[in-house]
This record gives sequence, structure tokens and C-alpha cells, in this order.
Amino acid sequence: MSIKHTAALLCAFAATAAYAGPEESIKAAVEATLGAGAKVEGVTKTPYLGLYEVRIGSEILYTDEKANYLLLGEILDAKTRQNITQQRVNQLSAINFAELPLDLAIKQVRGNGKRVIATFEDPNCGYCKKLAKELVGMKDVTIYTFLTPVLGPDSHKKAEAIWCSADRAKSWTDWMTTNVAPATAAASCDTAGLEKSAALGEKYRVRGTPTIFLSNGERIPGYVPVAQLEKRLENMK
Repeated sequence: MSIKHTAALLCAFAATAAYAGPEESIKAAVEATLGAGAKVEGVTKTPYLGLYEVRIGSEILYTDEKANYLLLGEILDAKTRQNITQQRVNQLSAINFAELPLDLAIKQVRGNGKRVIATFEDPNCGYCKKLAKELVGMKDVTIYTFLTPVLGPDSHKKAEAIWCSADRAKSWTDWMTTNVAPATAAASCDTAGLEKSAALGEKYRVRGTPTIFLSNGERIPGYVPVAQLEKRLENMK
């Protein structure tokens, strides 16, 4: 082997070692500390305090380079007062809105419908009903609702009835806002689309209903008052 070849290999090895960094050792150490069931999905060095961001599902925690300490909580920018951790969670949990199969959703258009949101909701979810009542008064918005019956057999039964209604949007709104139950689904009704809609919740890691997605892909987990939703939509401009 020539001296040049040997030198090149040494340089390549050094570059690889430098590139590898401590991320893998941090991943292993954190998983060992947290025990069975903990799955670290990624480790990234942050630009503050020498900390490393550790992603576990939809949660973020922080550690040092040696993984000697774990920090649970949120980091705030003292100057801007922005919640850095929450911003990062929003970024990591965002989706590609354009990939949503909107043909599987219940579509409601208010006013000019220019603003667009998607919701994942269970027909027996109390906070979903609260949200539905508030959305009735929202102007100039298109709402795509994916039926996500996760609260038990009755939720699935009601979702089927709504899905099989001649007017799904009316059936959904009547039930969610005034408790007018939809007619029982006919045995001949094709519910394949409903099953696909329900499966989307798993694909997009919907951990509770309601879950709202803005058209930029940002996720809002759980109920928020429409006033806050309006503000989030305004901030997108």
C-alpha cells in the first residue's frame, strides 16, 4: 500500500469519526436510562448550552454530551420570550398537508372557504363537540373532518351512520352540535372509506381527539378555542 493511499485512508477514518459524534452513544444511554419501551427517534445538538435534543415520540427532552443528566421541560428564549421547545415540537409533528386524502373527509365550506384546516375527531368526544359548536360561527374557512372513532364500539357505530348518510356534513353537524343522532347505517353501505379515514389517525400519530392541522402542516393537539385558532391562522400569513 502506498504512503499516499495510507494517508488517504487515515484522513477518511478521521473524518468519519468526527462526523459520527456522540449522538449514537447518547441514544443508547437515554434508552437504557428510561428502560423498556423507550425508543429514541433522533438526537440533535442544539445551539444553546451545549445541550442535545432527544426525541421520543412526540416529546422532547435534553441531555449533555455524556448523557449524565436528563432535562425534562421547556426552554424559553429570554429575549424574545418564545418557547423554543414548543416551536420544535410543532416543527417535528407537522405533516405534509397536500398529502392528506381529502376525499375521505367530511367537507364543510363557510363563506369564501379560503382558509383551510383539517380535523381528526371522534363523534363521542366531548371536546370535539365543543369545537364543532364553535366552528359553526367561523367565517371564510373550509373544514375537512376525518372521522376517527377511537373511543369505543359506539363511536364506530355512530361514525358508520354519519359516513353512510346522504349528507355527511349535515349529519355530522347535527349530531355534534344538537345531539340529533344519525340514522343507523344500512347493511349495504360501503364503509371502506371510513376504515381508511380511521387508519389515518395512526399514520399521522393522532394521539387524541380533536387534533387540528393547519394548511401549512402545523399540528394543534387537542381542543383550542376558535379565537386562538383564528390567531394561529392569522399568524400564518
